[in-house]
Parts: sequence; C-alpha cells; structure tokens
Amino acid sequence: MQRLRIQHLTEYLFPTQVTLNQHRLLLRPREGHDVRIESSKLDICPSYKIKWQRDVFDNSLGVVTFLEPSDKLTIASEVIIQHYEQAPFDFLLEEYAVNYPFTYEIGDQVDLAVFQRPIFFNDQTMVNDWLQQLGIYGMQTFSLLVKMNQAICNQFRYQIREEPGVQSPAYTLAQRSGSCRDYATLFIEACRHLGLASRFVSGYLHAPATEVGNATTHAWVEVYLPGTGWKGFDPTSGEVTGNRHIAVAVARDPQAIPPVSGSFIATGLVTPMMLVNVQVNSLD
Repeated sequence: MQRLRIQHLTEYLFPTQVTLNQHRLLLRPREGHDVRIESSKLDICPSYKIKWQRDVFDNSLGVVTFLEPSDKLTIASEVIIQHYEQAPFDFLLEEYAVNYPFTYEIGDQVDLAVFQRPIFFNDQTMVNDWLQQLGIYGMQTFSLLVKMNQAICNQFRYQIREEPGVQSPAYTLAQRSGSCRDYATLFIEACRHLGLASRFVSGYLHAPATEVGNATTHAWVEVYLPGTGWKGFDPTSGEVTGNRHIAVAVARDPQAIPPVSGSFIATGLVTPMMLVNVQVNSLD
C-alpha cells in the first residue's frame, strides 16, 4: 500500500466580472478495494453551494452553484488516498476468454453492449486497416491488448493539447500524434471494433513529472476481461495500469468527463485565461 497526496488547482481568470453558471466537478477518486480516500479538501472561490451525487457510471460528481459574480474562478482540490494495487499482472482470465475472438457470457452482454458500440462510426475503416497492420488476429486476448497498447505508445508522437474534446481516431492515425485522451480514444475504438467492451478513464498519474507539479490530469482505458473485470491499459506509456494510476471518472464517451465543466454569462466577447496545475506526491 502507498499513500498519495493529489493536489489539483484549476483557475479561470476573466477580464471583467461574469456570472458563473452551474459547474460540474469530477475530482474525487473512485474508491474500491484498491483505493481508499483518507481525507479530502475542496476550496472554491467565489462563494458557492455544492451538491454531491453519483452519475450513471457511479462517478462522484459535485454540482456547484455560485452565489455572486466574479472575475476569477478558483477550484482547489486536495485528496490523500491509500492505493493498494501492487501487482497489475496478478490475474487469470476465464478459460473461454483467453484466446481472441470470444463472446461475452449472455448474462453480461446486455450490460456491456453500450461499451462495445463505437463512437466514431466513420473512422472504422481506418481503425481496421491499422489493426490489420499490427497482425494481432489469432493472438491471446491479453497479449493482443498489450500489443495494441504498446503500438500506440511507440508508433505515435505524444503532444500536449489544450483544446477541449478529443481527436477522432482517423485524425490521430493520420497525424501519428495526439494527447493522452486522443491515444485513449483510439485504443477504445480499436477495442470496440474487435468486439471488446472498453471505457474511457480520467484521473491522475503518479510519476516524476507530477511529483514536482505543473502537470495535468491523465487519461487511459479499461477493457472488460472475464475473470478479472475492468482492466486498465495506458497507451501513453504502453503499460498495464497499477498503483501509479488513480481513476477519478469513467465513461462510455471520451468527451463526457472533463474534470471541470461549466459556463458563464458576460457582456460582449469575453475570453478567460485558464490555469491548471496537478501535483501527485508519495507520502511514504
């Protein structure tokens, strides 16, 4: 077990006072047998009210209503967690799922169907061509996923993008570059093209860069594998996820779970400046 402190600061600076509409926050890590929240603190300015709820994917969602206009929005989260995931390869698949292709059990098919449906229907030809080039057919299921994961990591050029949303898989394949969320989107669409249930994960990564701060949130993928459940793959690093990865939210659609989302009302054209700083430190 390791203890980690996650500090996440988001600031919006406006050139004039604006009216802040309701904002949605996805900042609290998903708890389970592998992650426990030891303490949490949330500081928001201007004055506000917050309501916590669970969304359709059981993510912890904070809905914030602001009580006054402001020329600055600050959201500062600090969470200390206990992370117990130590051995990402310590699992066994059900015998019927060891080799690809396989069919999920009837009892799971209805629940998993939504995670098998592509988002980018027009990109399926390019995704299929890329999969054909990898030569993954006839492999064991887990080896297939590892090869896909490492291929994205090794064949593409990583870049930080500040624009909202994700690139389409076809654009990422054509440009041979993208951010972590673009890599995850390509991996998801490739999995779904193969009939494997997959979902997008937004969260934090404990790495040397996030120890010193000035980092951002991270994104990766979980694939449903019978016998072990939702298993994480990070195509940015090419690794199977373990105790360096802290999931905050999961979704079917890669564009559905930004850490902070909302809008504002202003007079005239107002473009805010956004500042984000994420720091993840080991407390051991």
